[in-house]
Amino acid sequence: LGLKERVSVAPLIAELQSEGRMVAEATGLDFEVVPVEAGVDVQADPQILSAAISNLVQNAFKFSHAHARVSLRTKVTAERVRFEVEDECGGLPVGEVKGLFEPFEQRSPNRSGLGLGLAISRKGVKAMGGLIGVRDLPGKGCVFWIDLPRLPVA
Repeated sequence: LGLKERVSVAPLIAELQSEGRMVAEATGLDFEVVPVEAGVDVQADPQILSAAISNLVQNAFKFSHAHARVSLRTKVTAERVRFEVEDECGGLPVGEVKGLFEPFEQRSPNRSGLGLGLAISRKGVKAMGGLIGVRDLPGKGCVFWIDLPRLPVA
């Protein structure tokens, strides 16, 4: 794991928005990003955090239905910062959340990739003192999230 440092969330989200827009346009999906106010910082390895959120966004693009919407939101409280990526994949089959973050897990007919993205993201997020998980939206999609402690305003 690289060095943890103060990471400003707003420019990170703006960069992810730029990257995601290109993919969304190429795949015919709508990519909605809610901007983050300035002054929100987390203690993280910037490359690992960016890669973990990017992995969630790329998975959302990969598994969402045609012409669907993928959303990237950041929920901020006084003590926590939660990055949420919501997709329109139709939801997970009952019981499919268990093991989803294990290496080589692939739950879709689309077998591109190695099934390592969520496992690597989980390891990186945990090393930064954060949490990662998923909330199923039955019949609609999923919300994958990364939760980190918020740093006091500098």
